[in-house]
Parts: sequence; C-alpha cells; structure tokens
Amino acid sequence: MNYLQKLFSLEGKTALVTGASRGNGKAIATALGKAGAELIIIDVDENIFSARDEFTSLGIECTAYTCDFLSSEQLDKLLEKISKNHKVIDVLVNNAGVTFGGDTLSYSNELWDKTYKVNLLAPYKICKSVGSNMVENEKGSIINITSLNAEQAFPDNPAYVSFKGALKQLTKSLALDLGKHGVRCNNIGPGYIRTNMTKGSWEDEEKRADRCNNTVLGRWGTPDDLSGVAIFLASDASDYVTGQ
Repeated sequence: MNYLQKLFSLEGKTALVTGASRGNGKAIATALGKAGAELIIIDVDENIFSARDEFTSLGIECTAYTCDFLSSEQLDKLLEKISKNHKVIDVLVNNAGVTFGGDTLSYSNELWDKTYKVNLLAPYKICKSVGSNMVENEKGSIINITSLNAEQAFPDNPAYVSFKGALKQLTKSLALDLGKHGVRCNNIGPGYIRTNMTKGSWEDEEKRADRCNNTVLGRWGTPDDLSGVAIFLASDASDYVTGQ
C-alpha cells in the first residue's frame, strides 16, 4: 500500500451509515466500503437488506438493520443491539432524513414533529450512543449530512430548514465536547443532488434550470459526488479536521 492509499484507507475501520438503502446514503456507504470499511447500514424499510446483499457481492462486510426513527422505542432498542453486537465503531454517518413542504403559516404540528424526530432527534441520540463508544476507544469520526438549507432558507419548508440548521450547530457542539477524547465531528452540506427527495424539482424544467443556474459549478450533483469528501472525513487524511 503506497502513501496515498494508506492515508485514505479505511481498512480495519467500521462505519455506520443511516439512510443507506438508496441515494446519498447508499453512495456514501459504497464509497466507505470500497475504501476498506466494514459497514453497518440502517434504513426504515427492508430495501436495506437488498443493499446489504449488493455490498456483500462486492466483497464488503456488511450488517443491515431496519428502524423507523419516528419511534423512539425502536431506535433505543436498535442502539442497544448495535452497542452489544459491535464493540468498536470508527465512523458514523447520520444521513437519514425527511422533508415535508408546506405553507409556513399553516404548517402542521404533525409534519414539524416528524421532521424533528428524523432530522435532529435521531441523529442526536445516535451521536450520543455511538459517540460514547468512540470516547471509550479514544478515536472516531462523526459525519452529519446537513444541507444547503443549513446555510440559507428555502421557501415553504420551515421544519426542514430549521432542523438542518440545528444539526449543523449540533455538530459544532459535539466537536467541541468530544474533541478532547479524540473524536472528530464534521458536516457534509450537499447542494442540489439528484435523488428521490429532489425528484419533484428535477422533473420541473423551470426549477431544474433555476437550481442549475444558481450553482457555482453550473450543474446538479449526483450521490457519487459525496464519495470523496466522505472518505476524506472518515479517514486519517482529516485527522486534524473537526467542527467544519
């Protein structure tokens, strides 16, 4: 293994990725697995087991779990199981998320609560559980997937904007509190990536062009565009990077 390979290698590391059955989460998990990590992948439905089988066929060691993050009981039980079954977790990627558009002044409490539970509460609880494992082992990298909307507002989606912004600040808080234990915490804030979540905007020609024209690189991203930065933040190449 040459210098560059060693610097970015994830051999011997275990990475947990949420929302990994498709889109950004699956692309990130694929990248980490191909870089050498053993994978623990989580999603809300049984498609996660198909993803596991795909990873296994590539020679990537992988364990899959289902969990509905709207249920605190399900999540607590899963975190307890993961803690028992996996003694060391080196990398955590909180990718799972939901979005529900709606007029701000008539936005329902139900949609607000659903967005909060999946986009902020679940990542916080997972960070606490996995972070405790990392502190015990005096090493680890937490990567939270935020959004362009953690930086600027987007019309008619107050919950998504609020909780992605809060997740960004949670990451900074964790970076400050866990750094002394050798645990690094950073965000990846994607712009417009072509996934199922952005399907509506992509299929609207006017919105698609508008998003493209307001992007510095002049194009939409793909889930694979997140691979490089995910490997960087998970690997020893970013050993002095935290709170970013």
